[in-house]
Amino acid sequence: MSLSAWALVALGGAVGASARYLLGHFLDVPGRLPWGTVLANLAGSFVLGLVVGLDPGQHGRALVGLGFCGALTTYSAFAVQTHHLGPRRGALLVLVTLPPAIALCTLGRALVL
Repeated sequence: MSLSAWALVALGGAVGASARYLLGHFLDVPGRLPWGTVLANLAGSFVLGLVVGLDPGQHGRALVGLGFCGALTTYSAFAVQTHHLGPRRGALLVLVTLPPAIALCTLGRALVL
C-alpha cells in the first residue's frame, strides 16, 4: 500500500469513526438495543456495496471502503453489545443487524452495476 493510500485510509477512518461516535452518542441507550450501532453497521454495509459495485480504484477503496466504512461499522461493539444484552435481546440485535446488512450491501452493489 502506498503512502497516499495509507493517508486516505486514515482520513476516511477519521470521518467514519467520528460518525460512528456521534450515532452511538445520540442513539444508543444503555440496556436497550443499540440503535446507533445498528444504523452505523447498516449504513456502512450499504456504502460498501456501492463502493464494490462502482470499483473506484485503489484510492477510492482506501478512502471509502477501508477507511470510512471500516471505521463506521463496528464488529467489536456489535459483539460486546450482543453479549451484554443477553440471549433473547442479543439474538434480536443479531436479527435486526445481520440480514439487513447483507441485503443492503447487495442492494448497494446492484444499484451501480
